[in-house]
Amino acid sequence: MEGSLKFAADRMLGRLAKWLRLVGVDTLYGSQWSGPALVRVARTERRIVLTRDHRLRRVAESAPVLFIDSDHFREQLQQVLAAYAIDPFAQLLTRCARCNAPLQPLARTAAASRVPEYVFATQRDFVACPRCHRTYWPATHAERVRAELLRIGYAPARAPS
Repeated sequence: MEGSLKFAADRMLGRLAKWLRLVGVDTLYGSQWSGPALVRVARTERRIVLTRDHRLRRVAESAPVLFIDSDHFREQLQQVLAAYAIDPFAQLLTRCARCNAPLQPLARTAAASRVPEYVFATQRDFVACPRCHRTYWPATHAERVRAELLRIGYAPARAPS
């Protein structure tokens, strides 16, 4: 089910939306996604609404809704990952954190003009967002994401022996 999960997060949940994208979950987010607009897009695109707005209880029949309990993003992330049995390492860093598009491999030669010289000289693997054209590579940001997931209690699945 994890691969088919899609969320629409209300404007109060920006940090949670970014972290869900970092763990590879399709998550719409923006200032325009609240109240009726949020429910409309969730219903149209078969997304689960993530909200802290309890006024949306009445719409729970027209679109699935998960009410987020905490104000703290770590607890919010834990709630969503637990509610839907999401392995945060399974699709880690496969979506653009900024715009939500799935990342695509980028040839090293194509990355040369898109990244700083030092990055190009020290990195071999690159991915890019086809929508917003951001370029990503496995560096300290990726390490910090993994470290944060470990800190809040998640560990990568072990490979079978």
